[in-house]
Amino acid sequence: MIIGIPKERKPEEHRVALTPGGAEILSAAGHKLLVETGAGLGSEFTDDDYRQYGASIVEKPETIFAQCEMVLHVKEPTPEECSLLRSGQIVFTYLHLAANAALAKKLIAKDIIAIAYETIQTEDKTLPLLTPMSEVAGRMAIQQGAKFLEMAQGGNGVLLGGVPGVDPGTVIVLGGGVAGTNAAKSACGLGANVYVFDKNLDRLRYLSDVMPANCTPLMYKPATLRRLLPQADVIVGAVLLAGARAPRLVSRDMLALIKKGAVMVDLSIDQGGCFETSAPTTHRKPTFVVDGVIHYCVANMPGAVAKTSTLALTNATLPYVQNIADLGWREAARQHSDIAKGLNIVKGNVCHPGVAEAIELPCVDLSRLLA
Repeated sequence: MIIGIPKERKPEEHRVALTPGGAEILSAAGHKLLVETGAGLGSEFTDDDYRQYGASIVEKPETIFAQCEMVLHVKEPTPEECSLLRSGQIVFTYLHLAANAALAKKLIAKDIIAIAYETIQTEDKTLPLLTPMSEVAGRMAIQQGAKFLEMAQGGNGVLLGGVPGVDPGTVIVLGGGVAGTNAAKSACGLGANVYVFDKNLDRLRYLSDVMPANCTPLMYKPATLRRLLPQADVIVGAVLLAGARAPRLVSRDMLALIKKGAVMVDLSIDQGGCFETSAPTTHRKPTFVVDGVIHYCVANMPGAVAKTSTLALTNATLPYVQNIADLGWREAARQHSDIAKGLNIVKGNVCHPGVAEAIELPCVDLSRLLA
């Protein structure tokens, strides 16, 4: 199969979809790799690094979209890239279509096969291609929350870990999954008082066993959240429903309960955000203020630490890329149920229930499309 890796074009996105080491493995398996010049520079991979491991370097993205059977990305295709897509082409990337009906409709119209990293799901319900970036984003959430608490950034001037004789700050984490757990670990490591909310009692039992004493796992109830919001210095939204739009857990009226200068970090922003007042921001302009509360809603947080993120992402995606390249998308989905769950759009048909419900279009039974 001919596989293409274009340069990422989202603002301040420095990741690349495949490392040179990944290119070597795919080339050795008999696949042809086309890499847009400069695609890896943000992660400190040069064109020569890719050439050394069997890839060909091309000057323009148009060449990749014209020649490649599968295009690998990190973020969703831009409008310009959508115009280059060809019928039957495979696009394998983070798509988050439940929060982007406009993009979904463009991909439907292009008659392509859209496979989303974030909906690949194993038998035990884990999301292996979302996990590494959730780990990065969860840890970054506390770094960013702590930074924007500084008064020079408009924050309330609280040091999350406190000092001897002074109380530490308080962190609320909504969601006890991978991102939320990593956020809670980081906050606990700084010495903050941490509350983690989740709806799954088994998950709460697990967190109670593994987290340090300054972390309190709690069953999510709106009344409990409202009771604790006045204490919070940082609130991290880390709620995920695979393929679906994130639920809104902090409403606009709840902002009145939160301290002025507190920081809300919405890790669910790719799926529409779990705070009612959230809106996507960029690394260049990461925050805005609503009712005195700082909102940090960067939609590609791991792109700021591309060296770590690109390596972690390729570690996770490469086995799936190779399966799809070796078998073709249809046979790969027949043989591997996790890949089947990654299929969002197939030749004009929405086939992921969560996406279909969110964008209000019919969901076609995937078995029909694989027949």
